[in-house]
Amino acid sequence: MQELAAQIAQATEVIQAHWGERPFAGIVLGTGLGSVSGEIESELTLDYASIPHFPQSTTVGHNGQLVCGLLRGVPVVAMEGRFHSYEGYSHRQITFPIRVMRALGAELLIVSNACGGMNPNYSLGDIMVIDDHINLMNGNPLIGLNDDRLGPRFPDMSRPYDPVLIRRVLEIARREDFVAHKGVYAAVTGPNLETRAEYRFLRAIGADVVGMSTVPEVIVAVHGGMRVLGLSVITDLCLPDALKPANIEEIIATANDAEPKLRKIVLGVLEQAAAE
Repeated sequence: MQELAAQIAQATEVIQAHWGERPFAGIVLGTGLGSVSGEIESELTLDYASIPHFPQSTTVGHNGQLVCGLLRGVPVVAMEGRFHSYEGYSHRQITFPIRVMRALGAELLIVSNACGGMNPNYSLGDIMVIDDHINLMNGNPLIGLNDDRLGPRFPDMSRPYDPVLIRRVLEIARREDFVAHKGVYAAVTGPNLETRAEYRFLRAIGADVVGMSTVPEVIVAVHGGMRVLGLSVITDLCLPDALKPANIEEIIATANDAEPKLRKIVLGVLEQAAAE
């Protein structure tokens, strides 16, 4: 991990050469949720290809660019498109942008995703604020020699998701009159969706939703000392006794339909957190 610090410095230097602000928050915008970046008063947009050591996004619906600017007056850096293990990237590559966000000065990470709902009380388009997660991705971005400049060898994960921010999300949902749950996110490698037996297993071990991202980024954010807010949009229902074949177009459409709710949450949380 010793060479990682030098790579982070190189990427950070390129961004800072074009944008001198210190971001308060880093935002990862998942499938179908990238239009939140339209709220940002963009001061700089960089293709991932122009940033040293950034992977390239290959996922449908992910633009693959970094947007830097003001979101309701708060300086932020946002990823339009993230990276996944199923694309062939290592966990260190997947989480490299989070390291760069932290090096730029971000104190808060807001990460969103589209996921499958296994809790029978969840419906398509519902929002779930992540209270905890289960890592079944067969990897960890912290494996290897630890660089104490980036974070501790054994970061505590008893509360990876900030409880104050979780409460704020639920308050915003009540005020705006839409459904938001608090639950557990299970992360798997993908890219195939799960079998009926796997859904039963995931539900039995305590997961409410399942997806193929988020957990590596959260681990690195916690390692770097960032506060974390995780948001999931239920884009398909994964009930093993009533399972239908997955349709990627319908999944993306459901995520897009739910995006206004996510935008209200992100803006509300960000404004209040920055004012503290």
